[in-house]
Amino acid sequence: MSPFVPILVAAGLTAAPQLSAQSLQIGGDQETRAMEVVRLRGLDTLNGETEDIVLPVGGSAQFGHLEIFADTCRVPADEPEADAYAFLRIRDVREEAPRFSGWMFASSPALSALDHPRYDVWVLSCSRR
Repeated sequence: MSPFVPILVAAGLTAAPQLSAQSLQIGGDQETRAMEVVRLRGLDTLNGETEDIVLPVGGSAQFGHLEIFADTCRVPADEPEADAYAFLRIRDVREEAPRFSGWMFASSPALSALDHPRYDVWVLSCSRR
Protein backbone atom coordinates (compact mmCIF):
# COMPACT_ATOMS: atom_id res chain seq x y z
CA MET A 1 0.00 0.00 0.00
CA SER A 2 1.25 3.48 -0.87
CA PRO A 3 2.17 5.69 2.11
CA PHE A 4 -0.22 8.31 0.71
CA VAL A 5 -3.33 6.12 0.73
CA PRO A 6 -4.09 6.58 4.48
CA ILE A 7 -3.77 10.35 4.04
CA LEU A 8 -6.12 10.34 1.05
CA VAL A 9 -8.62 8.15 2.90
CA ALA A 10 -8.50 10.40 5.96
CA ALA A 11 -9.04 13.46 3.76
CA GLY A 12 -11.88 11.77 1.90
CA LEU A 13 -10.11 12.12 -1.46
CA THR A 14 -10.28 8.57 -2.70
CA ALA A 15 -12.62 7.51 -5.47
CA ALA A 16 -15.85 6.48 -3.81
CA PRO A 17 -18.16 4.56 -6.13
CA GLN A 18 -20.94 4.69 -3.56
CA LEU A 19 -20.98 8.51 -3.77
CA SER A 20 -23.54 9.68 -6.28
CA ALA A 21 -24.78 13.00 -7.51
CA GLN A 22 -27.99 12.36 -5.56
CA SER A 23 -26.27 12.39 -2.14
CA LEU A 24 -28.00 14.59 0.39
CA GLN A 25 -24.93 14.99 2.56
CA ILE A 26 -21.67 16.22 1.06
CA GLY A 27 -19.45 15.89 4.09
CA GLY A 28 -19.95 15.12 7.74
CA ASP A 29 -23.55 15.67 8.71
CA GLN A 30 -24.18 18.88 6.76
CA GLU A 31 -27.58 18.85 5.07
CA THR A 32 -27.74 20.27 1.56
CA ARG A 33 -30.42 21.50 -0.81
CA ALA A 34 -30.58 20.85 -4.56
CA MET A 35 -30.50 23.85 -6.89
CA GLU A 36 -31.52 24.14 -10.54
CA VAL A 37 -28.68 26.18 -12.07
CA VAL A 38 -24.88 25.94 -11.88
CA ARG A 39 -22.69 29.00 -12.42
CA LEU A 40 -19.11 28.23 -13.42
CA ARG A 41 -16.12 30.23 -14.59
CA GLY A 42 -13.83 28.99 -17.32
CA LEU A 43 -10.29 30.19 -17.95
CA ASP A 44 -8.40 29.72 -21.21
CA THR A 45 -4.82 29.79 -19.93
CA LEU A 46 -3.44 30.24 -23.45
CA ASN A 47 -4.93 33.71 -23.95
CA GLY A 48 -5.98 34.58 -20.37
CA GLU A 49 -9.64 35.02 -21.25
CA THR A 50 -12.37 34.04 -18.79
CA GLU A 51 -15.99 33.23 -19.42
CA ASP A 52 -18.89 32.78 -17.01
CA ILE A 53 -20.86 29.66 -17.85
CA VAL A 54 -24.45 29.28 -16.66
CA LEU A 55 -26.14 25.96 -17.26
CA PRO A 56 -29.16 24.14 -15.91
CA VAL A 57 -28.69 20.99 -13.86
CA GLY A 58 -28.98 18.12 -16.32
CA GLY A 59 -27.70 20.33 -19.13
CA SER A 60 -24.40 20.86 -20.86
CA ALA A 61 -22.31 23.72 -22.21
CA GLN A 62 -19.30 24.14 -24.45
CA PHE A 63 -16.21 26.10 -23.37
CA GLY A 64 -13.42 26.04 -25.92
CA HIS A 65 -12.76 22.36 -26.61
CA LEU A 66 -14.47 21.32 -23.37
CA GLU A 67 -17.95 19.89 -23.04
CA ILE A 68 -19.29 20.37 -19.51
CA PHE A 69 -22.21 18.38 -18.07
CA ALA A 70 -23.85 19.46 -14.79
CA ASP A 71 -25.35 16.47 -12.98
CA THR A 72 -26.33 18.27 -9.78
CA CYS A 73 -25.65 21.40 -7.77
CA ARG A 74 -26.19 21.66 -4.02
CA VAL A 75 -25.83 24.30 -1.33
CA PRO A 76 -25.78 24.08 2.49
CA ALA A 77 -29.42 23.97 3.66
CA ASP A 78 -28.84 26.31 6.60
CA GLU A 79 -26.74 28.90 4.71
CA PRO A 80 -27.18 28.67 0.91
CA GLU A 81 -24.82 31.57 0.13
CA ALA A 82 -21.93 30.02 2.09
CA ASP A 83 -20.82 27.44 -0.50
CA ALA A 84 -21.81 25.47 -3.58
CA TYR A 85 -21.07 21.87 -4.56
CA ALA A 86 -21.51 20.70 -8.14
CA PHE A 87 -21.13 17.22 -9.58
CA LEU A 88 -19.66 17.80 -13.04
CA ARG A 89 -18.43 15.72 -15.94
CA ILE A 90 -15.99 17.50 -18.25
CA ARG A 91 -14.44 16.11 -21.39
CA ASP A 92 -12.28 17.46 -24.17
CA VAL A 93 -14.29 16.88 -27.37
CA ARG A 94 -11.09 15.68 -29.08
CA GLU A 95 -10.68 12.85 -26.56
CA GLU A 96 -12.74 9.80 -25.67
CA ALA A 97 -12.19 9.67 -21.89
CA PRO A 98 -13.50 12.41 -19.59
CA ARG A 99 -10.98 14.83 -18.12
CA PHE A 100 -13.00 15.26 -14.93
CA SER A 101 -15.92 13.52 -13.27
CA GLY A 102 -16.77 14.37 -9.67
CA TRP A 103 -17.63 17.03 -7.13
CA MET A 104 -16.23 20.57 -7.37
CA PHE A 105 -16.51 22.93 -4.41
CA ALA A 106 -16.87 26.71 -4.77
CA SER A 107 -15.06 27.34 -1.48
CA SER A 108 -12.09 25.07 -2.34
CA PRO A 109 -11.56 24.96 -6.12
CA ALA A 110 -8.12 23.31 -5.85
CA LEU A 111 -9.45 20.42 -3.73
CA SER A 112 -11.01 18.70 -6.74
CA ALA A 113 -9.86 20.35 -9.96
CA LEU A 114 -9.95 19.76 -13.69
CA ASP A 115 -6.61 18.51 -15.03
CA HIS A 116 -6.23 20.07 -18.48
CA PRO A 117 -3.17 21.73 -20.05
CA ARG A 118 -5.14 24.67 -21.48
CA TYR A 119 -8.43 25.13 -19.62
CA ASP A 120 -9.46 25.60 -16.02
CA VAL A 121 -13.06 25.45 -14.80
CA TRP A 122 -14.39 26.10 -11.30
CA VAL A 123 -17.73 26.47 -9.52
CA LEU A 124 -18.93 29.94 -8.56
CA SER A 125 -22.43 29.26 -7.23
CA CYS A 126 -25.72 27.40 -7.51
CA SER A 127 -29.13 29.01 -7.71
CA ARG A 128 -32.82 28.25 -8.15
CA ARG A 129 -33.01 29.93 -11.59
